[in-house]
Amino acid sequence: MIQTTYLTLDAEKAEALGAFHTAKEIAGQPELWQQVFSQVAKDKGSIHAFLKPIFEKGNARIILTGAGSSAFIGESAQGTVQQMTGVHTQAIATTDVVTHPELFFLGDVPTLLVSFARSGNSPESVEAVKLADEHCKEIYHLIITCNPDGELAAYANDCEGNCFALVLPEGSNDNSLAMTGSFTSMLLAILLVAGIDQLGQLKEQFENAVETANSMLHHDLDKFEEVAKLDFKRVIFLGSGTMLGVARECHLKLQELTDGQVVCKHDSFLGFRHGPRAVANEDSIVVYLFSKDTHVARYETDLAKSIGQDKRKIKTLSFAADNTDGYHSILDLPAVGANEKAIFNVLPATMVGQLLGFYKCLQLGLHPDNPSVSGAISRVVQGVTIYRKEK
Repeated sequence: MIQTTYLTLDAEKAEALGAFHTAKEIAGQPELWQQVFSQVAKDKGSIHAFLKPIFEKGNARIILTGAGSSAFIGESAQGTVQQMTGVHTQAIATTDVVTHPELFFLGDVPTLLVSFARSGNSPESVEAVKLADEHCKEIYHLIITCNPDGELAAYANDCEGNCFALVLPEGSNDNSLAMTGSFTSMLLAILLVAGIDQLGQLKEQFENAVETANSMLHHDLDKFEEVAKLDFKRVIFLGSGTMLGVARECHLKLQELTDGQVVCKHDSFLGFRHGPRAVANEDSIVVYLFSKDTHVARYETDLAKSIGQDKRKIKTLSFAADNTDGYHSILDLPAVGANEKAIFNVLPATMVGQLLGFYKCLQLGLHPDNPSVSGAISRVVQGVTIYRKEK
């Protein structure tokens, strides 16, 4: 009998530890990404036909929106989407849109609202779409979701002409509380949509990211386990540009999976110097999500060297570093074939937070599939009442 293993756990042990879904979903991401790439390539014609008239308007605007982790997809993707499409792009969380729509929507500007949603049932996600319809004279919706039966998918199916739903493969709809495959697959989807006419040129970069992820899964899991055994109370994730959104997602993932027992923070490399560096101490790990842009890397390396000179010998962990000499590094994770155009590096970089969170969760005696002991957080947010503003 062949024993199925997910990460470093066989299926039976994973079930016993309440870790089966999370382990399977983290481990399944490289294969899931291949499915997403194939799906977008297959739908290239219809995606292009939907977007082309919007982008040709000349004064269009793209808003990337979602709640929680889904909002962080937009934060990571916004710069790349703007660069690849030439269209002004902003990431605005649905949790901000719902309370202050008048601050974010411009009524006379043609707007493409890109909604990211694992379930498509979060109250804020549904309300943000309705508010966009009310506040924008010319509104278009691109809904990227993992659930064909969610409210957002149903909304796209019912609207006429100005909506396009990209429902990702079934495996993207995580069963676990923490978003893992859903996050990276939706992030990949918007990057591919933004480069819909360049999929052939993007394929090699994409395959490098898949190889990087597979390398982590095949060679580094025992190292993540060893890191998780260390006694640390804080973890700070640093990233620049597109990696800043990933740093925020990593910080949430580790904090969620440890039920808040490990307090996390995220920042940019340069921003960290301006006060936030005070949180880094002997009980901390600083995680560097390095850029492969040589110009950006100069700023990042300067900070890493500075922290490396701290007399407290603060522990660090690095993704895509060229050299970690003097960093007090406890784990170095290389990026395969990465260069300045490695836009898909955000995918394996996200797994750093996922894997660190998964193994620290187990080390703390929690259940990764549902780590919230108090029930304060849930797979789909609970307790949010939507209020309509009086006119």
